[in-house]
Amino acid sequence: MNVVCRYTKEIEKLCKLDKKLTFHMSWHSFATSVCLSQGIPIETLSQMMGHQNIRTTQIYAEIIGAKIEEDMQLLSKKIKDDYILTGS
Repeated sequence: MNVVCRYTKEIEKLCKLDKKLTFHMSWHSFATSVCLSQGIPIETLSQMMGHQNIRTTQIYAEIIGAKIEEDMQLLSKKIKDDYILTGS
């Protein structure tokens, strides 16, 4: 983890950021912005991050509203002819 921390500090300096970057922030960004937003399943992400338990991955991975909407539309397209919802 020391190498990651060094790179994080280097990025902080190169970007002239006012906010201190942390390992947790970089891991969170990787999980959310790089992987989940690109459709990588959380189970795969968990393995990529070396986690034994998927709950650990969930700490770093934040599901954003846009991703939920996208997934709902995808599901709707996939099941539209298989299921019919009826009103009550």
